[in-house]
Amino acid sequence: MKLADAPTVGTYEDDAVHLELGDSLQAYERWPTPTVIVSDGAYGVLGFEGDTSDHLGVPDWYEPHVEAWSRKATGQTTLWFWNSEIGWAVVHPVLERRGWRYVNANVWNKGKAHIAGNVNTAKIRRFPVVSEVCVQYVFEPRLDSLTLQRWLYREWKRSGLAFRRANEACGVKDVAVRKYLDQGHLWYYPPPEMFEKMARYANEHGDPAGRPYFSEDGRAPMSAADWARYRSKFNCPMGYTNVWDRGPLHGRERVKVPHLSAKAAHLNQKPLDLMRLIIEAASDPGDVVWEPFGGLFSASLAARQVGRRAFSCELDPTYFHLGVGRFQTEG
Repeated sequence: MKLADAPTVGTYEDDAVHLELGDSLQAYERWPTPTVIVSDGAYGVLGFEGDTSDHLGVPDWYEPHVEAWSRKATGQTTLWFWNSEIGWAVVHPVLERRGWRYVNANVWNKGKAHIAGNVNTAKIRRFPVVSEVCVQYVFEPRLDSLTLQRWLYREWKRSGLAFRRANEACGVKDVAVRKYLDQGHLWYYPPPEMFEKMARYANEHGDPAGRPYFSEDGRAPMSAADWARYRSKFNCPMGYTNVWDRGPLHGRERVKVPHLSAKAAHLNQKPLDLMRLIIEAASDPGDVVWEPFGGLFSASLAARQVGRRAFSCELDPTYFHLGVGRFQTEG
């Protein structure tokens, strides 16, 4: 599907978005640090020019992008990775190797209307697929090349104080030792106010020779605000779970091919309500959202609607042209 008047070069900008016709690999270093990355790229189904023919080529397709994301991400960055189940499965090791920590797999259940009885199960030999996944990852921050869990333990141990005194520092019975200094799967990220209490106590009562403790720069202890920068944002709206029952996209929101009003421009266009859901859950107004594989720029449009700033690229001139039109129409 090509448009005769589709541009071959171009950008679109307003106060909230920066959209480019081109390869995001050439743009990442110019974009500001992201709080949210919404990835909806190769599925291994030849869904667009440049996509792989099956899932086996998907990890290599994503590798340079994941590497670039990791260079620009911070402890506050959340990645929402859209894909098929098998596509996600083969990319997960790439993400994990580059410092992305798995949080949760969310399922978009499109319902039976997605297949509308048009599947020959005797031929495909499986249950009809009406879902795809949107997997939440956060970038795993490190201090002195250690995970936050290991670094907290090391700093308290370095102070020479008994571990039970961490409870005294925090004013709790046993939470600090049992959760904040735990080295297993029961570890909890200390709330900023508790971290600051531990840091202050260690620097007041710990071995003077090792001060400062709990410091980023070796000159002063970290504050509560400093510590908060190492945790991703998240706010779950009331009533939502990890299964999103939302029918396939129809109606005015579905972008059509000009002069062929019944033909959808993009086979896998994401609903704006789902894009708004994940963006608002993991960011605050004014934060930066990356959409590396723009398509019709659904994540970027949703980001603008909820007061975030979006940066996106799209390689295909037709999709770029149609996607930009959504912003111009919305005004």
